Amino acid sequence: MDRRSFIKHASIGGLGAAAASALAAPAIAQTNPKVTWRLTSSFPKSLDTIYGGAEVLSKYVSEATDGNFQIQVFAAGEIVPGLQAADAAAAGTVEACHTVVYYYWGKDPTWALGAAVPFALNARGMNAWHYHGGGIDLFNEFLGTQGLVGYPGGNTGVQMGGWFRKEIKTVADMKGLKMRVGGFAGKVMERLGVVPQQLAGGDIYPALEKGTIDAAEWVGPYDDEKLGFYKVAPYYYYPGWWEGGPTVHAMFNKAAFDGLPKAYQSLLRTACQATDANMLQKYDYLNPSAIKRLVAAGAKLSPFSPEILSACFDESNKVYAEMEASNAPFKKIWESIKAFRAEYFLNAQIAEYNYDTFMMIQQRNGKI
Repeated sequence: MDRRSFIKHASIGGLGAAAASALAAPAIAQTNPKVTWRLTSSFPKSLDTIYGGAEVLSKYVSEATDGNFQIQVFAAGEIVPGLQAADAAAAGTVEACHTVVYYYWGKDPTWALGAAVPFALNARGMNAWHYHGGGIDLFNEFLGTQGLVGYPGGNTGVQMGGWFRKEIKTVADMKGLKMRVGGFAGKVMERLGVVPQQLAGGDIYPALEKGTIDAAEWVGPYDDEKLGFYKVAPYYYYPGWWEGGPTVHAMFNKAAFDGLPKAYQSLLRTACQATDANMLQKYDYLNPSAIKRLVAAGAKLSPFSPEILSACFDESNKVYAEMEASNAPFKKIWESIKAFRAEYFLNAQIAEYNYDTFMMIQQRNGKI
């Protein structure tokens, strides 16, 4: 081989090897550092839907970075108790948490507005407000004062009204009722005579069984079935008017988030939105079969009476008025939700409501 031919072939071979090497590693792996975060969940591993949201988020981030960005997920109690997840992330004990922000209502009622409050929006409405109505930015303005950055990372859809040891037909039946219900809903129900109780998920069943409490709300058919409430409190009421579309949040320590490369920040936002959609889709798929199993096992399905719903609605509005008068951050966010709520339900009653209603009638008539 002459010198010119040798140089030509050697150059092609060298460039080919270099190109192959460059193509073997994703671009993001070449330009971004290895990062390992810890995330604490507010939920037990047994709840594969809501706890699983954090695992889905971790998976998406790892796959998108070829393993460079790892988020290790810990269940409630493994690092801190479930209701201290946001505190741990804000303090830097962990970099991230996966929780429902109304758990922190006691610190400031404004927390609850990022998740769900009585008679607000359903899941689709909450997502519309968060992603296109400025909700994410408004809530992050508040979270920034807490040392956090947050994005929607799941939704259960409208929840059930809970499990009761006896029938509840009127407002009078609620007086003296000891019920596991927290946050805003507890404050409203308290005005109607209910005695709100704060209990972790794992403590609800024994409390119902022993009669320490008379009723408890949790999530919905699929998760409620796992906890076995129907065995000790057979009356299953709906809807959970305090949680029309509860958003689950992924929240990050603000300093840790701000210190990430811009590509990683963008990826987290995208992965959170994908996780948000995935959780709601999973609940929508699993709940129909779960509700049939619960009824077959003895659960007695009943709607809250119009009297109860109306009384709760009126009391909720009184609480809102008090909050708006005394809490400027609450007022700012709630006014945004209220404005969109008026438009949302105006539109929702047209095509969606009528289509769904017609199809439900066909199902009840045995045609589908």
